[in-house]
Amino acid sequence: MFDYGMLPDDITRMQAMTADGSAWDVAAESLAHAQEVRGRQALEAGHPATAVEAYRAAVADLIFAQMAFNDDTPRKHQLYDQLSSLLSTLSGVLGDRFEKLVLGFGSQHLVGWLIRPPRTEALGTVIVFGGQSGWGAAYWRHADALAARGFATILAEGPGQGETRLRHRVFLDVDIPAAYGRYLDFVDHDRSLGSAVGIFGNSLGGLYAALTAAADRRLRACCVNGAPARPSLLGHRSFDEQAAAMLGTPDTDRIAANFRRLEFDPRRAHIDCPLLVLHGGHDALFDLDAQQPFLDSAGADKTLCVWPDGDHTIYNHCHERTSLVADWFADRLAPR
Repeated sequence: MFDYGMLPDDITRMQAMTADGSAWDVAAESLAHAQEVRGRQALEAGHPATAVEAYRAAVADLIFAQMAFNDDTPRKHQLYDQLSSLLSTLSGVLGDRFEKLVLGFGSQHLVGWLIRPPRTEALGTVIVFGGQSGWGAAYWRHADALAARGFATILAEGPGQGETRLRHRVFLDVDIPAAYGRYLDFVDHDRSLGSAVGIFGNSLGGLYAALTAAADRRLRACCVNGAPARPSLLGHRSFDEQAAAMLGTPDTDRIAANFRRLEFDPRRAHIDCPLLVLHGGHDALFDLDAQQPFLDSAGADKTLCVWPDGDHTIYNHCHERTSLVADWFADRLAPR
């Protein structure tokens, strides 16, 4: 929760409310409402910095409210619409530093949020995304770290994720590298975002990042955080239900077939750009062997960082992890 942007006092309130019997989504939504009121009052009082802090806290609360539902229920749609509306409010406060992207993808659309650094021109741009449940604004803290180093971030909601799925009905059955390539196209057409682009995928998103890096030579750096090279249904209710929602079908045979389609095989796929792989020794979903094919496919500039006590995607060392990754991208993307 902290990694995805919830304030410590909201985390404490959430624990207390749910312990007293409140439903998860209702508790998180009420916290978001309180933060939204705080943000509106701060704006009216002429304190935009406090307003941004409060609105961001409200967004984080809603990220967890909608996570109560793996399937695309009306309630999940309602909560995600609230989240997107708050992000649009934030865009109005932050101006050009934060804008929504809606990119054409064939007859469909992909959504993302662009965060620019304080300086006018970015040194480069990193496309950041999650997997089955961490989407878009969940990775704003990564964007903070990159902005502090002069880089822009696109918080991508790729196929099967966020508004891209809930509103535009783009599922995980499409050409994944081509989809993430559309975010690269956007950067190519905006000189203020720099000429060097990296990609950073978390959880199953790490697989999508690796597939894209192997297919698109425009990428200058790739980070994979806690991803399996050969995905499969795990027999865990949440994971399997989320996998079904990302593909838009509960048919386990179709899900398994799509996962086979997305397998990363180092005999066929090669990552020529620098590669950083992150692993937590206590990752309950994927072991280090699951990530070895990414390293096997890479060239000379490849780095493996392991936290022996790390959770899945290193949640329990989130500050250290995020700083390390931001520094790594800065070292490889900054103009020489």
